Amino acid sequence: MIQISETAAHKIRTLMTKQGIDEGGLRVGVKGGGCSGLSYTFAWEKQPRLGDEVFEGPEGAKIYVDRKSLIYLNGTVLDYDTNLISKGFVFNNPNAKSTCGCGSSFGA
Repeated sequence: MIQISETAAHKIRTLMTKQGIDEGGLRVGVKGGGCSGLSYTFAWEKQPRLGDEVFEGPEGAKIYVDRKSLIYLNGTVLDYDTNLISKGFVFNNPNAKSTCGCGSSFGA
């Protein structure tokens, strides 16, 4: 299971509206790469693919996750953070054994 924080859900819905996307959700995945071995991926999708898990958060925000990525993302809370240095989606991932300094990749 993946949870979507209220802040992340609001940002997903805001970005969808700004881009003229009225249906669908955010595909979240994991691929090989980055300095820690695995990195997160994002893409807008109009509907889930066959075999996807669909997670719905506040404001009806949806994320789609393929089964392979779910192995690495199960238990994750997707959040959105804004601070003095950066802003963006944050994965609070209990499966990450290590992360790189910039937080965009992880080791499992």
